[in-house]
Amino acid sequence: MSVSLDLRGVSLEYPVYSVRAQSLRSAVMNVAVGGRLMRTRGDHTVVRALSDIHLRVGEGDRLALVGHNGSGKTTLLKVIAGIIEPTRGLMRVEGRITSMISLGSGMDWEQSGEQNIRNIATMRLMPKREIEARLPRIVEFSELGAYIHLPVKTYSAGMIARLTFSVATELDADILVLDEWLGAGDAEFRGKAAARMNAFVERARLVVLATHDHDLVAKVCNKVCELEAGQVRFFGTLDEWIGRKAADDGQQTAA
Repeated sequence: MSVSLDLRGVSLEYPVYSVRAQSLRSAVMNVAVGGRLMRTRGDHTVVRALSDIHLRVGEGDRLALVGHNGSGKTTLLKVIAGIIEPTRGLMRVEGRITSMISLGSGMDWEQSGEQNIRNIATMRLMPKREIEARLPRIVEFSELGAYIHLPVKTYSAGMIARLTFSVATELDADILVLDEWLGAGDAEFRGKAAARMNAFVERARLVVLATHDHDLVAKVCNKVCELEAGQVRFFGTLDEWIGRKAADDGQQTAA
């Protein structure tokens, strides 16, 4: 089965408060959020986080979501990953999605690292038999040693990062969704994590990556979606985006 991701007119709105009751405050906030406050028929104000998103990517594509802070990159990732349901539009997904967003979600701080590995893998729909088969490899890669049998509430932030990263990158992904390029743990562990991350992305059949790193985009991705105020400013190939960016930079230099 081939994999694909197809978004048609996807929009997302968050209700805020009554326009009549808060007209001045509404006007001030609208400036702060880039003019994305909208008035609905029910006389309520909403923040339009995403507006009429159209995207289609398929097998072998590596899509970069780029844009300034607040442009909607992470929100769109969460919609694609199924964490947030869009207000309007259609989204069709062919293939199993693995999300690298909020890796620690569902972690039980009172249980051991080993049991949390089982919990996280189960939430990501890994069969029980497969979890037990992969458990030793996950524990070994995490380098947690005897700490794997202690409650995670005793772990440092770096140890928690190692644990969640080790589980997430053990899974096979048809469609991989991630926010920035992940590393984990201390400097010594990050070198090993980088190699594992590269292999993980290579195995995925379709990747959607939100990033500010344009060098990483050029290195990893073949398609780019540039967002601005929750709308698609550009969607096309990497070469088209590089050409457009060069033209924009040239105009700014001339000005």
